[in-house]
Amino acid sequence: MSALEKRAWIRLGTAIAAYATYLGFILIRDDGIPLAEVPYVPALLWTIGGAIVVSIVLDVLVSILSPRDAGQADQRDREIARFGDTVGQSFVVIGGVAALLMALLQLPYFWIANAVYLAFVLSAVLGGIARLVAYRRGLPQW
Repeated sequence: MSALEKRAWIRLGTAIAAYATYLGFILIRDDGIPLAEVPYVPALLWTIGGAIVVSIVLDVLVSILSPRDAGQADQRDREIARFGDTVGQSFVVIGGVAALLMALLQLPYFWIANAVYLAFVLSAVLGGIARLVAYRRGLPQW
């Protein structure tokens, strides 16, 4: 397994774990206030920051444990990374358009921020899955 494939696993896992943690903080509460009025900003920022830190730490640990593979990428790795980025970026665009429409409809900030965060998570998850499928089954031929 190449270093970039290991990195794809790490980023996929941290994106899923961070979003699940965020949803846990937001959805599991017993204070009775409506969902759009939940103080979501600290949970959102902490889970995003935590995911970034955990991803970096795990990437460094993997690089330390397998120094032979660290920093090496061949043509196949670069093409798979580009394929994963292309798949993932489509959801960033969809999230941006959704956030724009929600802002035009003057929806509460809660829904706009959560739509953007969900788009980033879907981008990371689907881009990571695309990378891992490409590593296992090869790049699609079109």
